[in-house]
Amino acid sequence: MTTPANDPKTTFNITGQVKPISRRAMLKGLGVAMALPMLEAMGPASKALAAPAGAAGAMPTRMAFVFAPNGVNYDHWLPKGEGKRYELSPTLKPLEAVRQHVNVMTGLTLDKARANGDGPGDHARSSATFLTGAQARKTSGNDIRIGVSVDQFAAQQIGDKTRLPSLEIGMERGRSAGRCDSGYSCAYVSNVAWADEDTPVPKMTNPLDVFERMFGEIDNVEAEAAKQDRLRRRASVLDYVMQDTQSLERKLGKSDRNKIDEFQTSIREIERRVQLAREGVDVVAPDVEPPKEVPTKLSERIDLMYDLMLLAFRMDVTRVSTFMLGNGGSNKRFEELNVRDGHHSLSHHRNNAEMVAKIRKIDRFYVEGFSRFVKKMADTPDGKGSLLDHSMVLYGSGICDGNRHNHENLPIVMAGRANHSIDTGRLIHYGRETPLCNLYMSMLDRAGCDVAEFGDATGRLNKLKA
Repeated sequence: MTTPANDPKTTFNITGQVKPISRRAMLKGLGVAMALPMLEAMGPASKALAAPAGAAGAMPTRMAFVFAPNGVNYDHWLPKGEGKRYELSPTLKPLEAVRQHVNVMTGLTLDKARANGDGPGDHARSSATFLTGAQARKTSGNDIRIGVSVDQFAAQQIGDKTRLPSLEIGMERGRSAGRCDSGYSCAYVSNVAWADEDTPVPKMTNPLDVFERMFGEIDNVEAEAAKQDRLRRRASVLDYVMQDTQSLERKLGKSDRNKIDEFQTSIREIERRVQLAREGVDVVAPDVEPPKEVPTKLSERIDLMYDLMLLAFRMDVTRVSTFMLGNGGSNKRFEELNVRDGHHSLSHHRNNAEMVAKIRKIDRFYVEGFSRFVKKMADTPDGKGSLLDHSMVLYGSGICDGNRHNHENLPIVMAGRANHSIDTGRLIHYGRETPLCNLYMSMLDRAGCDVAEFGDATGRLNKLKA
């Protein structure tokens, strides 16, 4: 068993009791490193849930941001009522099974996603501003300028506590240069994560790349060779750490051994799906129907990426992540829904009934995927609670209604209780023009970050505690 420097190693004392395992303990093998899930042997956690977020001994608070392109059909999105006694809208109906874990919010606004004198380009601004709250300089050249995003603000302060400071994933590849939307650089369209005003943090769209970044140790030539050997032989990551695992299990109680077994099973299943996805990428040419046995359904690919993010949180690989379901202005087709028109094209429906019906299908499809992810987070044990209890997961878009291109009353859903600092299960109405960045300030507080100002925030968001 290998542990980071200055962390206590797991040993028996003379009474036969096990000394606590470091919460940063890693299982390591040839070219592989995996953080352990939270175990009882890592020390008492009975006080953790009562401790304020970021306090010593508290469970770590994770934060994720899921970006959906092109806004929604707002009439079908907006629920009725307020507080806990509200009625989910047709688009949000898939959240029924997890409604006790989520808050639906209205009134939140991205003023800097508006033109503010810069003319067309709402889709580029919607993605660039979504997590930054800053106005993007209108340029298709190298002089891009925006601002640090909330995820990277957090990663710069708490990223040193995990193997990866942050994890950026997405469903569509993007470009870092060129012109993509009405004179805006493709960098704005392709990224929601920004390390600083002119440095986007590229996302990974291949699940194999995500998996390897999470677990592959490629800091030296020997480790890189081991990774390539593993890929050639298609061996499981777990095969390289089994000896370390067996040594550890002899020192654990039954409950902890069950947790180790559960996360090993989870990794093997994700590895299998990642390998299938990789084979599909390797053998299928563009615009050619893939083999039937390769998982090509969009819903399955989205679920796989969600599952990788869940695994990264569960194993404390990172505590900060972003997931772009599509680039700003995405014109993806949804064959699975029998929707063969492009998403962006349909969003300009001009109240055409047939086009509106298709947009509503797409809106609900994305909510269904998010609901499945929230359910898995809620069902994943983490200390004395669930992984969702110790997380904040925001789902939304930088555009409200795709047909109007407006940026007030954004479609925003927040899942998770952030170490019991947020009360969920509610529809929360905020005043019109309330900055979305007020929510980000509140999230940064709960993640344990020191933040005096962010984006165009005017303060913290109230009502997160009932």
